[in-house]
Amino acid sequence: MSGLRERQKADRHRRIIDAATLLFREAGYEGAKIEAIAAQAEVSIGTIYNYYQNKGDILGAIVSMEVNEVLNAGRGVVANPPANVGDALDTLIGIYIEHSLNYLSKEMWRQAMAISTQLPDSPFGLAYTALDGELTKQISALIVRLQEVGLVRADIDGPAVGELIFNNMNMMFIEFVKRDEAKIPELRAAIRRQNRIVVAAIGCEAKSLPPKRP
Repeated sequence: MSGLRERQKADRHRRIIDAATLLFREAGYEGAKIEAIAAQAEVSIGTIYNYYQNKGDILGAIVSMEVNEVLNAGRGVVANPPANVGDALDTLIGIYIEHSLNYLSKEMWRQAMAISTQLPDSPFGLAYTALDGELTKQISALIVRLQEVGLVRADIDGPAVGELIFNNMNMMFIEFVKRDEAKIPELRAAIRRQNRIVVAAIGCEAKSLPPKRP
């Protein structure tokens, strides 16, 4: 019986998330009402409040689902990266960017960023920061893995490089979600262009480059 209850609970949870995702996209975060989410998910309003205190918690659950899916996909890249530093970074970051609008619209991302900024110590703000931390760790883990296989210089601080790459990507993603007209291919091209500078500096072949003459 406990297994059945858990499956029913998971099914209700997923229906609520799917309904909220649809209505947040259609009506906007502010326009979507809890009553409408409950009706779309075919659950009672009380059931929603059993899971979430407010709409912000539901949005946080959608963000968490989004980030955890890309983290799961990224683990395969870290374990078995392409044999080129630029390709490895582009593959991992590509997973993040290409998946970013699967569940969340740009308006939903803007709302999530606003909540995390305005209420950094709230459960939502802390969870959002923790998810960013996990993405940073994964990029850092990729750099360390590339060091282990001899593609990245052993004398660099791999975790610090990962933090730098994430912070730059994150800032560019924030600019991307600010503008409705901005497209994913443009964002990926801009990230690639800037990452080339990092790749040139950390790749093992950088050791053998002769010093520039004054």
